[in-house]
Amino acid sequence: MTDVLAITRLPRAFDPALGHETRALLHDLSPEHGELIAGTAGSSPYLKGLIEHEKTWLPQALQNPDQALDDVMAAARALPPDQLKPGLRKAKRRMALLTALADIAGAWPLEKVTSALTDFGALAADVAAKAEIAALVRRGKLPGMTEDDVQSAAGMVILAMGKMGAHELNYSSDIDLIVLFDETRFDPDDFYEARQGMVRATRNFCATLSEKTADGYVFRTDLRLRPDPAVTPVCMAMEAAERYYESLGRTWERAAYIKARACAGDIAAGERFLDSLRPFVWRRHLDFAAIQDAHDMRLRIRENKGTGGALSIPGHDMKLGQGGIREIEFFTQTRQLIAGGRDPDLRVHGTVQGLAALASKEWVPKDVADKLTDHYRFHREVEHRIQMVHDAQTHKVPQSPDGIERVACLMGISSAELASDLTRRLTEVHELTEGFFAPGQSAATAPVQEVAFDKNVMARWTTYPALRSQRGRRIFERLKPELLSRLAKSAQPEEALLALDGFLAGLPAGVQLFSLFEANPQLIDLLIDIVGTSHALATHLSRNAAVFDAVIGGSFFADWPGQAALQAELAGALAEETDYETQLDFARRWCKEWHFRIGVHHLRGLIGGAQAGQHYAELAQAVIAAILPHVADSFAQKHGPAPGRGAAVLGMGSIGAGRINSQSDLDMIVIYDPLDQDMSEGPRPLATRTYYARFTQSLITALSAPMSQGRLYEVDMRLRPSGNQGPVATSWVSFTSYQQKDAWVWEHLALTRAHVVAGDAGLAEDIETFRTDFLSCPRDRDQVLHEVAAMRARLAAAKSPAGIWDAKNGPGRLMDIELMAETGALLSGSPQRDVHAGLDGAVAAGLLDVAQAQTLKDSYDLCWSVQCAARLLSGKVIEADKIGEGGTAFLCRATGFDQVEQLKSALQDSYITAADLIGSVIKEGEDGAQQ
Repeated sequence: MTDVLAITRLPRAFDPALGHETRALLHDLSPEHGELIAGTAGSSPYLKGLIEHEKTWLPQALQNPDQALDDVMAAARALPPDQLKPGLRKAKRRMALLTALADIAGAWPLEKVTSALTDFGALAADVAAKAEIAALVRRGKLPGMTEDDVQSAAGMVILAMGKMGAHELNYSSDIDLIVLFDETRFDPDDFYEARQGMVRATRNFCATLSEKTADGYVFRTDLRLRPDPAVTPVCMAMEAAERYYESLGRTWERAAYIKARACAGDIAAGERFLDSLRPFVWRRHLDFAAIQDAHDMRLRIRENKGTGGALSIPGHDMKLGQGGIREIEFFTQTRQLIAGGRDPDLRVHGTVQGLAALASKEWVPKDVADKLTDHYRFHREVEHRIQMVHDAQTHKVPQSPDGIERVACLMGISSAELASDLTRRLTEVHELTEGFFAPGQSAATAPVQEVAFDKNVMARWTTYPALRSQRGRRIFERLKPELLSRLAKSAQPEEALLALDGFLAGLPAGVQLFSLFEANPQLIDLLIDIVGTSHALATHLSRNAAVFDAVIGGSFFADWPGQAALQAELAGALAEETDYETQLDFARRWCKEWHFRIGVHHLRGLIGGAQAGQHYAELAQAVIAAILPHVADSFAQKHGPAPGRGAAVLGMGSIGAGRINSQSDLDMIVIYDPLDQDMSEGPRPLATRTYYARFTQSLITALSAPMSQGRLYEVDMRLRPSGNQGPVATSWVSFTSYQQKDAWVWEHLALTRAHVVAGDAGLAEDIETFRTDFLSCPRDRDQVLHEVAAMRARLAAAKSPAGIWDAKNGPGRLMDIELMAETGALLSGSPQRDVHAGLDGAVAAGLLDVAQAQTLKDSYDLCWSVQCAARLLSGKVIEADKIGEGGTAFLCRATGFDQVEQLKSALQDSYITAADLIGSVIKEGEDGAQQ
């Protein structure tokens, strides 16, 4: 059974007589196939010639075009070197004829047509290149290479660019190639001889493909997309090309590499090279500055090619003209450049696939993607028909009515239908894409409310680092009217202006951020909201402006995903990076985005202080858990795998209890279990104790060292056994022994909030079992209360409260209530870690009654709300008269009060009530201990 070429549409013959003449040359055709041949030959002189040339082969090929296609490819692959030129031209002739007929008949969709053309292009390049490499090897012109190296082309890499890279080759396309070679395959002393041989092979194989002989040509080749083609050889070393892109690569080259694909020669080396360029092509941040670069490119093309002006179908360039193919490709590729660095799913080669990926991630509205996809398919079909007429590498609609009629005939429609449909489609593409690249002057013409802004403040903006570049100033000037308009609408415009001034002053650079705002003006509201409310968050923003990228991602205001999902996301992203420092930098950027998200949610009232505290804690735990394995792997490369079961990170204090604020450091203990191993086994083995001490220092460095993306967290190890006097990492045996025999009561209190946040699962389970069992042991109530009283006195003496707004330090405030909760948990044997559960434990232990416990819970919740809001507002204890109207409004909203004076009064009452209540409990214990 055969798969006969199915016909869903038929062409018309521009010259019926010529069509019938050609049809008469072919025998044993079905009536439909006969109409296809007559209509095609009667409209395309080029295809008429191919049909007549292949009249013997064609009828059988139409009976099973897929098999015929495979046979053509196989025959080309098996060509001997002396038959390469005629053999490839014969194969190209048959390929061109078969794909044209399948395309015109509607039997193959666009993707199958372009893939067939592209795959043959790659095969032809591969066969021709390897034939040249084989000849050089036989003549000894590639030092060190043997016949065994021919299969991998001795390290020659052929990259398909443009439409060939995307499997979108058009019907009469030339092929854009970049040819490189892997210099590591050769001895350094042989480099220049090897390069000379590779250059010769490149020139020769390109000539094999592009020379026009009596049999025609295979493909015109274009090598001008290589780095700096005016001065570089046609085949470059991979290392030289990589250095060029790292230092001098431009936006258009980044866009070109979206479609780049290793298609021939040493495929593995080509893929390694493309992987090395990933940071160049796919930027970490959302690269909205690429929009302006792409727009400038479009304008230069219009100017150089003369494709601007009013739309007219005769002579219109389907590729470069208004509303043409390049507009859709630029629209798609620029969007991919903007977001592909953050989302690998957008790194697809094809235009149609790119539009689909962008729509699925909501970077492009689905209806826009669907329209552009439909127009793209139609444009490509018209382009193919134009080229099929004479096999001309042109994209222009013919100027003459007869020329247009020939194209329409190949499409099976009238020239009037073609002109009407094209006009509609070109116009819609132009409207859809032009608005993206040149959205008009909406920002520049935004009306500014009459507010007498301080001109002295605005005058100093041009001196700030972010506005020193000409490009940064130009974009900011377009933004400035919109910024001032939003400032004018704020409750305190002058106050907001000063806040914006502080933000701009702290920006190290502006082009990317200003481009982001220009493309997404809705972010300006968020910026004004932040700078007018939270000095700490605004300062964080000015130093880490890239966190704004997260807002554009689509899920910024979605529900909190939870620790497990966060940890899985970060772990997956880190696994894609092979360099340790890159992993740490990525973790910092990722963490900052989520940290910023929590702050914005809190600032906007989407979550309260308690939820914010939980989210900050879950984020920190996810970061530690995801980073720890990479710290361990990096350390193991030097000193071998961790002896025994490895280590676990025990979170203490607030992180252990699962509630921290935006400025919290992390209290941790590292516990390890070496089992019976005394040394590690690695290149530089270490004694077990030294191994884990240095490993712990590596972990602390991974979390707290300032890198290009800043630091993750400050780490505090003072809660480990024996404090700063003890080893930085504690063995499992030492930890349990210390807790049972030597630990102070305050260390037992700290254990009530301990929680393993990362590390070996078995060790973590053992630690938690020990903690639970140990806490359940009976305690001398009076002795514990006596120690707690002494500890409370030491805390009071060490740090006095810094005023009414210091909700952390002092009697009746956060630390005091937390101490009471830890006491309740210890005396009741409760393994629960949070403050509310600890206060319930105090009830169970007879320290408090239910009403008293509820009073302390309410006091704690109020103190936490103030503390969490204050850290977000200023990063420290707030001064109510210095946080501005926006900050005051947020503080009241976060604590549930209408007026700040009401909040102040409630805080004062809460401190007194809680302090008296805790004091009476502690005093009762002291009295009992003395008796």
